[in-house]
Amino acid sequence: MSTPCNPRSGDTGGLAAGGARLLRCRRLVRAPIWIYRARAGALVGSRMLMLEHTGRTSGARRYVVLEVIDHPSADTYVVASGFGTKAQWFRNISANPRVRVYAGSRPPTAATARVLPPSAADRALGAYIERHPRAWARLKGVLDQTLGTEVSPTHTALPMVELRLDTTS
Repeated sequence: MSTPCNPRSGDTGGLAAGGARLLRCRRLVRAPIWIYRARAGALVGSRMLMLEHTGRTSGARRYVVLEVIDHPSADTYVVASGFGTKAQWFRNISANPRVRVYAGSRPPTAATARVLPPSAADRALGAYIERHPRAWARLKGVLDQTLGTEVSPTHTALPMVELRLDTTS
C-alpha cells in the first residue's frame, strides 16, 4: 500500500507528480520547523523562511516554512502559496495579516502579510525565474500539479504574499 509521502505512488509516476505528493507529506514539510525553532534557520539557507501565523478558527500559533521568492529590501520578503488560496497558512494570513517571520538564525520579527495584486505577483515570479532558472525548471511542474493549472509569469495562478517586517520591533 502506498502512502502520500511516497513520490512513486499513484498512476503518473512523473517527477512533478511525485514532487507534488511529497509536498503533501506532513512529516516531511514540517521537518524544517524544528530547525528554525532551534534558532538554526541559517542551516536551511537564505532562500527559506519560517512564517508564524494565527489559526483563523483556533487562534493557535501555526508555522510553515516557505521559499523566499524575492527579498526586495531588508524589511520585505515575498513568498508564494504553492497550494494556492486553499493553503491553510494563506487562508490564515488572509484572515489575520499579523505574523512573525523567522529568517536565518535571527530572532522572530513581527510583520504584516499582504497578498500581492496580480501584476506584482507576475513581476515577482518573472524575476524569480530569471534569477533561478534551474530551480524554476524543477519547481514549475510541481506547482502546475499542486495548483491544478499551468503556472506562468504572466497572469500567474500562483498567489504571492509580501511580508513587511515591523521596523519598530
